[in-house]
Amino acid sequence: MAECVAASTQANDFPVIDLSRNTAAVVAEIGDACEKWGAFQVVNHGVPLELHAKFELAMKKFFAQPTEEKRKLRKDIGGVKPYDYGYEEFAKNLISINREACEEYGQEMEKLSFRLMELISMSLGLPRQRLNGFFKDHTSMGRLIHCPPCPTPKLALGTHEHTDVGALTILSQDDAGGLEAQRTFDGEWIPVKFVPNAYVINIGDMLEVWSNKKYVSLVHRAKVNSERERFSIPFFFNPAYYVVMEPIEEVTNEQNPAKYRAFNWGKYYGSRKYGNFKNPDMDVLRLKHFKIAE
Repeated sequence: MAECVAASTQANDFPVIDLSRNTAAVVAEIGDACEKWGAFQVVNHGVPLELHAKFELAMKKFFAQPTEEKRKLRKDIGGVKPYDYGYEEFAKNLISINREACEEYGQEMEKLSFRLMELISMSLGLPRQRLNGFFKDHTSMGRLIHCPPCPTPKLALGTHEHTDVGALTILSQDDAGGLEAQRTFDGEWIPVKFVPNAYVINIGDMLEVWSNKKYVSLVHRAKVNSERERFSIPFFFNPAYYVVMEPIEEVTNEQNPAKYRAFNWGKYYGSRKYGNFKNPDMDVLRLKHFKIAE
């Protein structure tokens, strides 16, 4: 496997963390990044670069197919045009685009997700595997995203500003750009720099709850490109549907009481998922609905 080389980090860039360094240094860097940014990038992450290239090629071959071929994957949901087709209906008409590479890549994403969760757990002063139990029957998923060039980008949706509903997201992006993140300390929108062979890691709603808001779920959006097509591959690491979400007991005390009341992850996810079919300004369940008044 070829090795990645850590890129230099400027003040306006996400920290780029080399996972091959000693654990104590990595844990400290991750904790600092989660607190200040809600995100970071990782290199030397252990995902074989050859596998990533093979998976990316399969994705591009799929999107290069004629429109009529791709439409065979669609399902009828009453005239609504969603961005999220779900799982079961999609699988019925699945076109083979190198299933082996897809399955192997998914396994690597799961492995990296658990590794990152353990490092994040340690950064909170918790035992390495403190959060692992929430993912025994995890509901994680990946997506393949293709945004063709758009001659009038101001008239296109792109991806509306949002936070990710789960624990964390591992994102592979290309060099076309378009991903922007809102800095936690001043609200400024910052383009997320492309780093070759790196993954963008962002904190989701569930880690904000578990950390009792020490780490804040990253607000981000994606803009379309007027000249280039854009490909990205997000992997969403989510807990089991039955998990009851609330701040971890060890991170709360009299001086730092729980900031969120308990709620069921499955119901929360279902509401947010249904929100994909609605106007983003319409009211669906969000973390603000579970905040405890100070």
